[in-house]
Amino acid sequence: MNSPHVQRPAHTPYDGTSKPFTIGLKPLALDDWIEPGDDLEAQLDEKDRLYRDLPDKVFVEEPGSRDAQAEVLDLLAGHLPRRFPDIYRRDAGKMLVGARGRRVALDTAAAPLRTASLLVAEDLILMRRGNDGWRLAAGSLCFPSSWSLLEKFGKPLQDIHAPVPGFGPGTRAAEIINRMFDGLQGQAVERYNWSIQAGPALYHPLSGQQRIDRATGRPTKFPDGDIDGRAFIRVERQTLRKLPVWKDILFTIRIHMDPLKVLERHPDRTALAASFAAQLEAMDEAQLDYKGLTSDRDRLAARLRAMAAQAVRPDFGSPPVS
Repeated sequence: MNSPHVQRPAHTPYDGTSKPFTIGLKPLALDDWIEPGDDLEAQLDEKDRLYRDLPDKVFVEEPGSRDAQAEVLDLLAGHLPRRFPDIYRRDAGKMLVGARGRRVALDTAAAPLRTASLLVAEDLILMRRGNDGWRLAAGSLCFPSSWSLLEKFGKPLQDIHAPVPGFGPGTRAAEIINRMFDGLQGQAVERYNWSIQAGPALYHPLSGQQRIDRATGRPTKFPDGDIDGRAFIRVERQTLRKLPVWKDILFTIRIHMDPLKVLERHPDRTALAASFAAQLEAMDEAQLDYKGLTSDRDRLAARLRAMAAQAVRPDFGSPPVS
């Protein structure tokens, strides 16, 4: 009996092309700004659930931000049907999305950024320049990677990044990021980040979701030792784009979730698994603590090293459509 096809990962920044805890911004063509992907409708369904169940935790806005929010909505409403006509279609004041014809009203009284967030899988964060730098002025964050929108709301970049090793207030990285934000003009840029979590949850606001391993007595994400069944690679594709009119910066975050075991059947598995293991092994204590991997790093790296040594058994379906 043939084994089921495994979806090829959309992005593999752990291959060495995106070094952890670096800025790593690269130019981005505007045509590649948004990534629908095969999981678009599932992610939009999850956004609907979160807006219904946790509305105050997934959306924030400060007074005076709605004109910039409306500019974001206008940019997306123009870009999406032009770039992806098989997925998006304008119908009077509505956007039809996906094969099911999901209808999103574009002219409601709701906050425009909230409406825009229901068109795309990306989370949308609006950054505004103030006396203390670029602050988080509005945002739809349905799929947080171990951070809280409410906690970061209104804070400048250097304070938002305070928990990240090497990126807090007064660091060289914080100064460079602020200068890059100031200098961003008509171009867009992108960067990638990765983490490892237990289970496939998209809404992941806390990093400390660990339990005690009965065998070692240490905190772990995998208390039953089932790395193959429970470990998921969480890849963030982040983009920055300055709004042409209001000059705020739109920060988008697109989450891709892949089970760790998907690498076993990747045609480049040997190189990917070895590079991934090397990145884990190179992290210092502060970096491991930030990623919640202090206790699990060694066995994750060992599993990846074992994958790198195995014979390749490619069995992928078609790559995702972006």
